[in-house]
Amino acid sequence: MKFEYSAGGVVVKKEKDKLWVLVIESSRYHHRGLPKGHIGDTIKGETKEEAALREVKEETGAQGTILRELNPITYFYSFEGEKRKKTVYFFLMRYTGGDITQHDIESENVEWISVDEIEQRLTYEDERKVCREARKYFDLLD
Repeated sequence: MKFEYSAGGVVVKKEKDKLWVLVIESSRYHHRGLPKGHIGDTIKGETKEEAALREVKEETGAQGTILRELNPITYFYSFEGEKRKKTVYFFLMRYTGGDITQHDIESENVEWISVDEIEQRLTYEDERKVCREARKYFDLLD
């Protein structure tokens, strides 16, 4: 079995007293999810925090600052006949700038979704769970 490690973010912005979460639609699988990607796939010795910030920037065009680490998710899947165990480290991030039209080709679409709608719009339950946890810390955005 192969082990994989990724990192990503729950990127949140406050606008007109409303909270918004940044979501991608994958070009490859067409699912809606949180931006994330492999740790150290392009930068040797990269930390999970560095990978999370890099992946958010690459996949969404947005920049953020990390406010706190959230509980990781772990799941199993098969790729080319090999079983894999993947752990994804997520961080609550405050949006600090950038242009969401300037994302890489891994993202078919990038959009801000109201925090009130986020659970209905994400494809995977594990990522909905991460968003529920993140909500507990939204006071850090003030």
